[in-house]
Order: sequence, then C-alpha cells, then structure tokens
Amino acid sequence: MRQELQSLPKGLAEDVARNLVMVANLIDEDPEQAYAYSRVALRLASRVAAVREAAGFAAYATQKYSEALAEFRAARRMTGSVELWPVMADCERGLGRPERALAMAGEAEVQKLDKAGQVEMRLVAAGARRDMGQLEAAIVTLQSPELASSSVQPWTARLRYAYADALLAAGREDEAREWFAKALEADKDGATDASDRLAEMDGVEFTDAMDDSDEDDHHDLGARHQDAEDDDAEDDDAEDDDAEHDGAASADADLTDEPSGDDDAPAKSAE
Repeated sequence: MRQELQSLPKGLAEDVARNLVMVANLIDEDPEQAYAYSRVALRLASRVAAVREAAGFAAYATQKYSEALAEFRAARRMTGSVELWPVMADCERGLGRPERALAMAGEAEVQKLDKAGQVEMRLVAAGARRDMGQLEAAIVTLQSPELASSSVQPWTARLRYAYADALLAAGREDEAREWFAKALEADKDGATDASDRLAEMDGVEFTDAMDDSDEDDHHDLGARHQDAEDDDAEDDDAEDDDAEHDGAASADADLTDEPSGDDDAPAKSAE
C-alpha cells in the first residue's frame, strides 16, 4: 500500500493513509464508522487498489454486498491478484446467489490461492450449499485434509466450528459436540463462540448476577428510602410552619396589648 500511495502528492497521500488506518482500526468494533472513512478515502484516491480493497471490506462489514463486490472486482482488476476470490464469492451469497458462489468455487482461480484462501473458499462453498438446503453436501464439502489435521492453523478453529454447526443442523448431536470441543481447543483468540455452543448443548444456562426480582427489590428499597426522606421533610416543614404561626400569634398579642398613641386624641367630627 505504501508504494501505491507514493504516487500521490504528499499531503494527499497522508490524508488517504490516515483514513485507511481508521478503516482498519474501526472495522470490527464500529463498521459503520469504518465505512464512512472508507468513502472519504475512496473520494480522495479511487485509483489506488488498496483504497478499493479497504472500501470493499468496509462495505462487506456493513452488509452492502453489491457495493463490496464492485470494489473487490475493481481491486482485482488493478492488481491481478486472486486473494479476494473467496470474499467475492461470499458477496454472491449475501446477494442471494449461492449458485454463483458455488460456480466460483470450481473456477481455476481457486487453485492459485494459498492454503488459507483455499480453506476460506471451502467455507464459502459449504455455506452456499446450506443456503440451497443441501445440508449433507455442505458436510461433505467441509471434510478435507485440513479438517482432519491435528495441527492448529489460523483457520483451524473456524473450519472445525463450521463442520460442528453443520453436523448439529443435520441432527448429529454427538458428532457436533465432539467437533465444537475440537474447535474450542484450537480457538486461542476467541474467534468463535464454541464454548457457548457447548454449554448450550450441555443445558447450562447463564444468568445475570442480579436478576429482575433482585433489581425490583433494589428499586423498592430505594423507593421506600425516598418516601421516608420525603416524610421527614414534610414533618420538618410542618414544624417550621407551627413555629412561624406561634411567632405570628405572639407578635399579634404584643401589638394588641400595646396602647396606641391615637387613643388619647379627640376624634375629629365631621364638618
């Protein structure tokens, strides 16, 4: 990517690079925001293959499959690379065209992929089979030397997980449980929820530390406490009112007892 950006003016290259970094940083946690940054980079440098690829992945992460496919195709035309072939096929699945994904799985480009790419293509093909209701065919598609291997590779957990999930969908629960366990064994980075699936199969239920009834009790206690404070405040106000009333009455009495200076003066008669 750095070499591609070197062909751009320095300031423009820096702007594009910043946006691409933001795409990479946000695509997992905030795909919509990553997509927004990718659109900025695309407006700045649409003729850079790395920009088209980043825009494709951002669109893919937000399930804009038609847009993603167009960007991946553009990047492939610019580079001549086949590494995007599996994700392009998965975009076809996302667009509701699993038969096209299967056709792509049989193309010569697959043979040019590295091992990770070939495993990814197998996962996409199995998914396409399931989309078409061909569950047993999906299971067979996933059966491969990579699945049978005892060595753990970056793709091992996902491949075992997909196989377990397909087995479970086919009603082969014992085998599914075995392969979920194998997936969990290989999943050092938490890429799958194999542990949750195993717990679910074992009937383990997870509950919050504070359930709804505890929360209601907590709210009731808080309400009672607030009511008590309100009552105390009302009592204080009543005492203040009584004090003010007593003070006013005393003042009135003092004024009544004190003789007025006008009492000794003769009243003027009306003339």
